[in-house]
This record gives sequence, C-alpha cells and structure tokens, in this order.
Amino acid sequence: MSSPEWLSRLWLAQLAFTMASVAVLLLRRPCRRWFGAERAFQLWLLPPLALSISQLPHASAPVSSTPTLVYTVATAGGALPAMAERAGSGMHAGDLLLAVWGLGVAIVAASGWLLQRRYRRCLHGARRCDESSSRWPVWIAASADIGPALVGAWRPRIVLPVDFDTRYDARDQALILAHEQAHAQRRDGIWSLCAFATLALCWPHTLAWWSWRRFRQDQELACDAAVMRTHRAARRAYAEAMLKTQAAMQMLPVGCTWSPRHPLTERIAMLKAKPDSLLRRRVGGIAIAVCATAMAGVVYAATPAAAARAAAATDRYALQIDIGYGGEAASTHMKQCLEPGVPVAVSGSADGVPAWHGSFAVVPAGSGLLVRGDLAGGNLDKPVHPSVLAKPGEKATIEIGEVNHGDPKASRSVRIELTPRLGC
Repeated sequence: MSSPEWLSRLWLAQLAFTMASVAVLLLRRPCRRWFGAERAFQLWLLPPLALSISQLPHASAPVSSTPTLVYTVATAGGALPAMAERAGSGMHAGDLLLAVWGLGVAIVAASGWLLQRRYRRCLHGARRCDESSSRWPVWIAASADIGPALVGAWRPRIVLPVDFDTRYDARDQALILAHEQAHAQRRDGIWSLCAFATLALCWPHTLAWWSWRRFRQDQELACDAAVMRTHRAARRAYAEAMLKTQAAMQMLPVGCTWSPRHPLTERIAMLKAKPDSLLRRRVGGIAIAVCATAMAGVVYAATPAAAARAAAATDRYALQIDIGYGGEAASTHMKQCLEPGVPVAVSGSADGVPAWHGSFAVVPAGSGLLVRGDLAGGNLDKPVHPSVLAKPGEKATIEIGEVNHGDPKASRSVRIELTPRLGC
C-alpha cells in the first residue's frame, strides 16, 4: 500500500475517532444521570468501534461508465516493446508524515510499556495472600504506597498495600476487595489496554488525551456503581475507605488504581444517588446498542466520500499497464508513476500490425480515478479517445480490433488493461 493510501486510511481513522469521541463526551453525563454509571461507561465502546468501521472495505460498485471499450477495426495481434518504469524518487511529504505518525505510535507504546514495567518492578518483594477467597490472586505489596490496584489485562492480580490490615478495619477491607474484584470481573484491565492502544494510534489528536482521562474517570464511577448494587447499605463506609486510600504514586496504563485523576468528590456524590433499577439498566443497554449501530452506520457511510477527497488530494498516481493480443493473456507489463493529468506515451508494432501509438493520463473523478486515453495509427481510420473510470486498485480494460467472442483466440485485437492506484 502506498503512502497516500496509508494517509487516506489514517485520515479516515482520525475523522471517525473525532466523531465518536465528541459523541461520548456529550452523552456521558446525561447517560449517567438517566441510565447509571455502568451504562455511561459502555459509551466508550464507540471510539474503537468507529476506528474499526472506518477501515472496512466497501462493496464494489460498477463505477465505470465504459467498462470495456471495443473498437471493431481490421487489425492483427502484435507485441509492444517494454517501456522502462519511471518511478518517483526521494521522500515525499506523505512519506514524511507517515514516518512521523509511526514514530509517535512507537514512542507512546514504548512509554506505556515502560510505565507498566516500572509499576511491576515496584511489586518486587510482594507476597501472595493465601487467606483471601478471591477468584483472582491477591498480593500484598512491600510498600504502603502501592495499591489497592488491579494490575494486568489477561491475567489480572489484585495488589494491596503492606499496611492493608492496619489502615482499614474489617468492613473497609471487604469493600476495597469488592471494588478490585469488580474491576476484574468487568475485565477493566482489557478495557484499559484497548483505551491505551487507541490513544497510541491517535496520539496527534488532542481529543485523544482528553478522552483517555475521562475514560479512566468513568471506569472508576462504573466500578463504584457495580459495588453499590451489592453493598448498598455500606455507602458511608465505602466513602470513608476512599478517603483513607492514598493516591497512586505510579501510573498504571494497563490496570486500575486509585489515582488523583479520579474526581473523588464526584465519586462520593454518586454514592448518594438512588440505585439504578433493572428496567433503567436494560433501557440504557438498548440505548447504547442503538447509539453504537447509528455510529457504525454514519462512519461507514461517510468513509467513501472522505476517501474520494483523499484521492483527489494526492500528487501522484501509479498506472499499471498490461497488454495482450489475439485473445491471449497479457504479455507486456509496465508500471508508470504519473502526476495528475500528465500522460505517458505507448507505442508498438508487430508482424502484420501497422505501427500504432497512444498515451494515457490519470485524473481524480468523483469516487474513483479516470484514465484518459488517446490512440491512433494501426488499423484505426481515425484517432480515438477512450476513457475508463475505476476505483483505486480496480482494473479497467480497453480493447481495440476484431473481437471474436465465440473463440477469443481467433480475435485480432489489442487488449489494454489499466489499473490506477493512489501514490507511487
């Protein structure tokens, strides 16, 4: 895939991410108020869904106004001499932008890996707590600054501070364990990993960093709501346990930890709200599904037009030319790197075939690429100007001469297959 095609895909991804993130940021508070924090958190499915939908291929449509042009004239098959390929040289602006984006993705991903590794290194000296009845392994850190937290995505573990038994009473301990177990049961480690991967892919976008912080806040609010559904009578004790917990000193990209980034006052205020009824949660689930379906449809419908604009903005096109004679498979193959509207010349002759010549140029047209031709000589009684419209990477055909549809090998024709692409 050429750099303009990659840039086109990146532009579509950024556009889709922007649409989905703005929708989430506008809907998260109303959705939390109407359907609860757990359903509001599920809105964060929309950005990765929109990113994925924007990269899906679209069904091919018959865009050629003249899919195969046939000029019936008396001619015989021959061969064209191969032409030297003229490729663009040097690094274009598109290649540079692509390299900068890739470097940024690598830096963000490496930073996340280093932060995760640094947090895990702080767990050196931790001991496993065999007294816990949790489904997930519980570890006691060697420091009071580490934990409570859920660490990891695929094999999560619960980490508690070394002074867990003395800082909290029995009721607080049960609530904190319930909080971390809720994170594990909700697969919040995997959610965090997906969110950080989306952040790495969209790192140039300011909205990505802002959304990531709001995602972490909504994740904690949703976990609090899940705990309160089963511990409704312990709201006061749950709030006191929050106040006793120290903010995390180390950032944890893949996992869930108590952090100053989580608005504690907002979390405590949520504890005063009425519990969400089963009906409200079900209606909220239906509303989220409708939002996801609508977002997927809008993104999928919007991508062809954006792709067409990207095609019109490229500065070079690759044109693959394959030529065959007398109904045989193509025997001559060439590829040219062309600027928009700049023609490439072709010519040739063979035994029994008068010399002929022509040229082809590529220009953007609507949702595809228009290949304009000029052919003359041979057995043509006058110059002809065939044009074919194709999508990038789609093959179009021009055939001149006597075509025998019953026995293609008996044809006395020249078949020119043209495949335009974005970039060189």
